[in-house]
Amino acid sequence: MSEKKNWVYQEKEITVARGIGYGLTDLMGGGWNNIVSGVIFAFVLSQGIDPAFAGAITGIGRIVDAIFSLFFGSVTDGFYKTKIGQKFGRRHFFMLLGGILFTVLFPLFWVKSDSWVYYLVIYIAIELVIAMILIPWETLPTEMTSDYKLRTILSGSRMFISATGTAIVFFVLAALKHMQNPNAYLITGIIWTILFVVAIFVSYRTTWERPLTDEFVKELESEPKLGLAEFTKKTVNDYFSTFKNKAFRKHLSVYLLSFTGKDFYSTLLPTFIVCCMVGVKDDFPWTLQALSFFGIFATLLAAKLMISKGPKFLFSLSYITIILAMVGYFATWALKLSNPVIILIIISVFYQCARAILEFTPWNVFPFIPDVDRLMTREDRAGIYAAVMTFFRKSTGAIAAWIAGIALKEIGFNSTTMTNHANVPHNVQFGIALIFFVGPVVLIFIAWLISLFFGLNQHTHAILKKEINRLEEGGSKEDVTAEAKEVTEALTGHPYEELWPEVK
Repeated sequence: MSEKKNWVYQEKEITVARGIGYGLTDLMGGGWNNIVSGVIFAFVLSQGIDPAFAGAITGIGRIVDAIFSLFFGSVTDGFYKTKIGQKFGRRHFFMLLGGILFTVLFPLFWVKSDSWVYYLVIYIAIELVIAMILIPWETLPTEMTSDYKLRTILSGSRMFISATGTAIVFFVLAALKHMQNPNAYLITGIIWTILFVVAIFVSYRTTWERPLTDEFVKELESEPKLGLAEFTKKTVNDYFSTFKNKAFRKHLSVYLLSFTGKDFYSTLLPTFIVCCMVGVKDDFPWTLQALSFFGIFATLLAAKLMISKGPKFLFSLSYITIILAMVGYFATWALKLSNPVIILIIISVFYQCARAILEFTPWNVFPFIPDVDRLMTREDRAGIYAAVMTFFRKSTGAIAAWIAGIALKEIGFNSTTMTNHANVPHNVQFGIALIFFVGPVVLIFIAWLISLFFGLNQHTHAILKKEINRLEEGGSKEDVTAEAKEVTEALTGHPYEELWPEVK
């Protein structure tokens, strides 16, 4: 089969503009994650639903979606075997289909209802569609280039857009809430839908995939076709095999702990501010979240520091700042300040800058993880790694929301507490403040400790990539340099002799 000539297989120069085109999908990706952690819980509570059930909606939904995502990565990896996949691209076909379904489903969540089951069903459907978009999209930097700096342009642009999406999400909601609009959530949901769908289709049209050469197609067609049981077994084995990758184990641990920590913050911030702080209005939590606008500038700085300082520096900068911010929030409540608005704004600006760096760093590192696996397996498994990350991220996010809802109920919080916040008992206030503080601080602190031992950066990746290229060109493993041997063993966690296995 000759190389496809349609646009999805045409390589182009990667510029900042193309990086932004790729990154626009994270307007939806970053925006949605912040909607899940920072808006949905408060919205469902406002409909009079029990806090434990409110937490269960995202909890159950994300677990279902996580299972779906676990298998979906392999589906996209192998979709090039189909005629549809060859025509539209194994990644791009699902981005297109997901974008269409998202347009229909997303506004339905923001309709008023007193049934938590209604919100659960719609939420699950939205999560599945978003996974259909994000999993193939996340593999595109690996498809589009193997160059560290060019991938950094793509990933850096992505996280810049993600920070923008976070700011837009909360700015729109804060504005409508401030105007006391009774349909603020529904109107906001419609605005979000329009913005997200446009972003998805721009990314769809401005990115590309690895060309389908005759050699590539022959390699794909040589793989055996598996039945459902065999496919399931192979998929599960493939996913477990990713944990043999030492760099990935550390990366995944840091990623999950830090992102779950910020989930606790976003989920409980509205409850903490409204119920514990004296002299603030009901719309103030959304104003504080809208300060994520400052995270845009932090992301720009992080893109430069990623190259000059590396991910380990960014992890430490972000995590230490977040821990100090959480201390500031708790101290502001404990001191019972009568008008803490200015102090909370200052603390939140620092938090939002650190949060933006927290979100930027792991996904900027991710495109280089499959290269470590490449040396271990001689395979292209970027989709599998993206699916594993998505699976565990959604699982931990589900647990955070669920625990938050159950913990609030246990301390005596109910759906009327938010509307009667002027008379919240001190013991309930203390419980809310304690949950809000302890969850993020403990998880972020553990993530920081692990990140201190993370060794994948621009320098080590260049050594790794050079060794892969040498072996691909027929070089002998016996000719490995001492530096390459040391670096590759440190990143993979395996003796060099076990790497780049013989083709059977």
